[in-house]
Amino acid sequence: MTQTLALKDRDLFWPPADELTEATERIRARLGDWPPTHAPWRICLTTPDEPNGGDLIIVADALRHGEQMARWQVQGAAVVEAAENKATLHLGGEKYRLEGHLAEDWIPALAAFLDCGFDPHDALVLALAWRDGDETRTNAAGDSFPCDLATFPRLAGLPEAPAQAFPRCPERLGLYPVLPSADWVERVVGFGVKTVQLRRKSAHPADELRREIARCVAAGRQHDAQVFINDHWQAALDAGAYGVHLGQEDVHTADLSALAAAGTRLGLSTHGFYEILKALHFRPSYIALGAVFPTTTKVMPTAPQGLRRLARYVRLLDGAVPLVAIGGIDLQVLPKVLSTGVGCAAVVRAVTEAADPAAAVSALQQAFTQ
Repeated sequence: MTQTLALKDRDLFWPPADELTEATERIRARLGDWPPTHAPWRICLTTPDEPNGGDLIIVADALRHGEQMARWQVQGAAVVEAAENKATLHLGGEKYRLEGHLAEDWIPALAAFLDCGFDPHDALVLALAWRDGDETRTNAAGDSFPCDLATFPRLAGLPEAPAQAFPRCPERLGLYPVLPSADWVERVVGFGVKTVQLRRKSAHPADELRREIARCVAAGRQHDAQVFINDHWQAALDAGAYGVHLGQEDVHTADLSALAAAGTRLGLSTHGFYEILKALHFRPSYIALGAVFPTTTKVMPTAPQGLRRLARYVRLLDGAVPLVAIGGIDLQVLPKVLSTGVGCAAVVRAVTEAADPAAAVSALQQAFTQ
């Protein structure tokens, strides 16, 4: 049974709009089962007297509302500027610029995706992927959730992608331990693991970092393993590393063209539909989807994605790019993760905090063959 708030009992639109509410309910009923949202947004078609943190104000002319938009955001509201198949979300000092199709029902679709618990920038992506009448069509999951990448909007204002696409990773990378040191990398590739990542939090001292990366690269070559270096792209490039893994913010500062020209593989982190589209723009070697479950290994910018969302991402991106699930994954939940169809799972504590790392690796690898 679909879990959803009683939309008619909510202050869903301002001013109240029965027709939009009915369209929202019709769309929401066809999106599948999602936990009820804990942040019920109100979509404002005109300016409310007192905007608040639950308001998402729709405007057609940002220039005319410039000073007001700044004040609304100070008051905690978000603003969607929408016109001519373009939509820009102004939220928390950030701008999320999208270009794509604005269906007649895009506003009720936006309300429906917000009710599913998606953050405003992801809900807006999904609203632009929506097509009028989609609620009458059924996808492979038995509902009408957008799953055709061709209908999704593109992101505007991004840096140009390298002219040369990054080399593609194998579709199913399998077990992917993320490790804190060269000692761990040498140890785990010695167990027969073919894809690992060095995630060393500090770049200092620089000489030690270079030695660590050089050891990891050498271990990968010795054991015919694919070694990725997290964050430290320049040192990885200098050492001839197989690959680099970067976060969303790093694509604005790393020399992606130099990495692509060197044949370095690139993995990019994502935490939702908007960031997936951003990652696809740069044509990476793989995309990491997370955090699937709560994790203590790093501070995450978003709430855990969960298996429902992971399955949607996998369905959307099937064949487009290799995928890696990451975040809070251990042997107990790994079979459920793999049941979504994802071909790779990154693990941290499941290896580094295991009483017997070799046995842990063996058990995790066996899960991929079952």
